[in-house]
Amino acid sequence: MLDAELKSKVNQLWDKFWSSGISNPLTAIEQMSYLIFMKRLEDEDNENELNAKLSGEEYISIFSEHPDYKWSNWINMSADEMLNHVKYNVFPFLSTIGDEKSLYNRYMKEANFIIPTGSLLVEATSIIDDLKIKEQNKDVQGDLYEYLLSQLSTSGKNGQFRTPRHIIKMMVEIIKPKLGEIVCDPACGTGGFLMNAYNYVLKSNTSPDLIKIDEEGQEYNFKGDKLSSEDFNSLNNYQFYGYDFDQTMVRIGLMNLMMHGIKNPNIDQVNTLSLRFEQEPKYDIILANPPFKGSIDKDELNEDFSINSKKTEILYLELMYNCLNVGGRCAVVVPQGILFGNSNAHKAIRSKLLEKCRLDMVISMPSGVFKPYAGVATGVLVFTKGEPTKKVLFYDMESDGFTLDDKRDFIDGKGDIIDIIDKYNNMNNLQLEDRKSKSFFVSFDEIKENDYNLSISTYKEIEYEDIEYEPPEVIKEKILDLEEKIIKGLNKL
Repeated sequence: MLDAELKSKVNQLWDKFWSSGISNPLTAIEQMSYLIFMKRLEDEDNENELNAKLSGEEYISIFSEHPDYKWSNWINMSADEMLNHVKYNVFPFLSTIGDEKSLYNRYMKEANFIIPTGSLLVEATSIIDDLKIKEQNKDVQGDLYEYLLSQLSTSGKNGQFRTPRHIIKMMVEIIKPKLGEIVCDPACGTGGFLMNAYNYVLKSNTSPDLIKIDEEGQEYNFKGDKLSSEDFNSLNNYQFYGYDFDQTMVRIGLMNLMMHGIKNPNIDQVNTLSLRFEQEPKYDIILANPPFKGSIDKDELNEDFSINSKKTEILYLELMYNCLNVGGRCAVVVPQGILFGNSNAHKAIRSKLLEKCRLDMVISMPSGVFKPYAGVATGVLVFTKGEPTKKVLFYDMESDGFTLDDKRDFIDGKGDIIDIIDKYNNMNNLQLEDRKSKSFFVSFDEIKENDYNLSISTYKEIEYEDIEYEPPEVIKEKILDLEEKIIKGLNKL
């Protein structure tokens, strides 16, 4: 939803970082985040001061002892003076705001300000100042940050990469988070699942006449006008929880949620597979795309795991089972290998999802969905904890609304997604027995007989067309005639 002018300014900012030697996209976005954070800090302080005056309350500015730390007071300094002031005064000040458990303290933990030159800082702050973030609504603020994140085009060293926004929205619309339900992403990265779950709750509580549609047919302007102040307090403080082992991802995730309107995001740095994370059943919803590759040291592995494996994709699935409340719902992206792997660990996790959960749906996605990050084929599992599986809806997604090459050009942005959501919503009323079609049911008993195999190719019937070929002697005669014509043509040269 960003207009061309905003995109152009963001691109300018990106190019300046790149040309100044900050070529890692995550590092560049992290440094941009710090500057946006500094700007927002003064805007929010001014807003809080105004609200206090209107209510007749006393207000002490967070800049009361250091007024020169305000964005507006150093933005017009000379390049070298600004760089020194921000690097040695303003930046360290950010981590002192609030107590040791405050959002600011968590956000700035072990943070480093590495903008190398005063000229780059002047360019960056000038562009951010021109964006007038304070005056933009939450949708534009959030889309600004989404546009920054869209510049990420490579996966991390442990296999983490940004999940396409339309795939996240599909999974959220399948799960349908409600007000008061506790949502978790145990490998949250940039916070996309939590942000979209938050928007879904807002949308569900927004009057239809307030919702707008952009040029790509996407809805926005979710005001949550049906929510009370207590409801918003719950949304901002107690409903969404994310964890990631990468501190850079934690900072970016925190900023992403704040830019989308969540004032106090609950995102912490921790490896949820390790001993440091308590695997308690306290979440109503889990939405995730955990890292596909990598392993964890056996000595660091949480003792709550019952499946003997060091493969992260298997461990994360058991983690999600362990952390869900009975009746809790999960939608998770998995590599296709999870669906048909024949190791004891693969069979054990599939057995748990089928026998101790109600596995509702297996969505097989084409390998191009995660390009340019990775070409690996993936799927989505949707399950509810605590109910046995009777039958599973398999869906063979052929299109997600974008081309499946590295360019990922826009087609309609939807593909099979609308049909997938519709099929899920109407599962109990459908009779899908034709295994030559995109979607069909398979009974638990049949899946169990196949070693709990969840690969759609195991059950889908392929319809072969009979092709009639000409007799060999006819084909031979045609080849000889063609050769003769070629020879005659060459002789005329």
